[in-house]
Amino acid sequence: MSKIGRNFPNFLPTDDWAGPSSIAVKSAPSALLQTDFAFATLAAIFKVVCIMQNIETIISMNSPINHVYPVIWHNNSVLLIDQTRLPGEYGFVEIHRSEDMAQAIKTMIVRGAPAIGVAAAYGMYLGAREIETNDTGKFLYHLETVAEMLRSTRPTAVNLFWAISRMMKTAYETFGTVQDIKQTLLQTAQIINAEDLQTCRAIGDNGLAVLPSTPEKLTILTHCNAGALATAGYGTALGVVRSAFREERLARVFADETRPRLQGAKLTSWECVQEGIPVTVITDSMAAHCMKQNLIHAVVVGADRIAANGDTANKIGTYSLALVAKAHNIPFFVAAPLSTIDFSLPDGSQIPIEERNPEEIYKIGDTMLTPDGVEFYNPAFDVTPADLIVAIITEHGAFAPGKLNQIQAVQMA
Repeated sequence: MSKIGRNFPNFLPTDDWAGPSSIAVKSAPSALLQTDFAFATLAAIFKVVCIMQNIETIISMNSPINHVYPVIWHNNSVLLIDQTRLPGEYGFVEIHRSEDMAQAIKTMIVRGAPAIGVAAAYGMYLGAREIETNDTGKFLYHLETVAEMLRSTRPTAVNLFWAISRMMKTAYETFGTVQDIKQTLLQTAQIINAEDLQTCRAIGDNGLAVLPSTPEKLTILTHCNAGALATAGYGTALGVVRSAFREERLARVFADETRPRLQGAKLTSWECVQEGIPVTVITDSMAAHCMKQNLIHAVVVGADRIAANGDTANKIGTYSLALVAKAHNIPFFVAAPLSTIDFSLPDGSQIPIEERNPEEIYKIGDTMLTPDGVEFYNPAFDVTPADLIVAIITEHGAFAPGKLNQIQAVQMA
């Protein structure tokens, strides 16, 4: 994995990463978004031939969905926005190997369930490219090992498993040589990338349709980052915000800072600033006060996994936010693609909850926040019960949690 950006410290967790990149240094957010380099790298996504679906899907570069694309296929490698460096520095890391992609997912260089799914799909292709055999059986055996490595990175994000399963299904169902399978895997990863862009735009518009009709301009509270950085682009919860802003129905976004990794303060606010969306950052503990002061009209969050009954796993703190929204009679919405719904789980009690390094709690940068001898508990997600959720907004429409069986029929069609 190569680093693209100015003054990157040696943050890589292992010693076997690839060497320095030959791609030009780019680091300033406002400059990078406008450079020829940025648009050149995006071009690979915006012209995708959907061979598996027998249709040609062209997303025009003349009308980009938005200016933030966290996962880009470019020059036979994957460029990831390094989200651990934002908002101070906008830079990319360049991924050439499946092992590097697994590390990037683990260390949250790329994060957000849909974006993780897209990254994992490309990771599967990179792993396939590394397998040196012309024997189809041996190739598929080694590809299963790549799949297992990528599955082990983030246990809660169901899009990860969905994307890997789709790539493995493609590999098994593709007729031809090993080289034919590899080429089809790359095309499938690009399709997944392009589809997520379209999906997020649909989620945004479907969410706009179910937001409160009054007041005319709404203040929406969101948690963590479910924006372009967490998807292929545009976002899920922030996709709803973007659609509301486009239609002049948005007064302001309130962004929870989202302890302990501060995705709201660092990432959601950064996205909004890039596009001129009014944003106010609050600490997580201020949400109830803001609701009591009539500052919030709706809450929209993303999801990492949704059970069949509508119970929703999302970033830690989402459950408490839903409780205070219910207490103040403020509608609470979840925005997520169909691929985030895990119909194999009847309810949220069976959703695996990732626990992360306690250092996320007791340190900010190099600053220690707690005394020696303190113990820590750091679950990355919590599960919001379905009865606290007004609707789950998908690319196929908004559904009450108890009506998810209607979406399942779409999925099986």
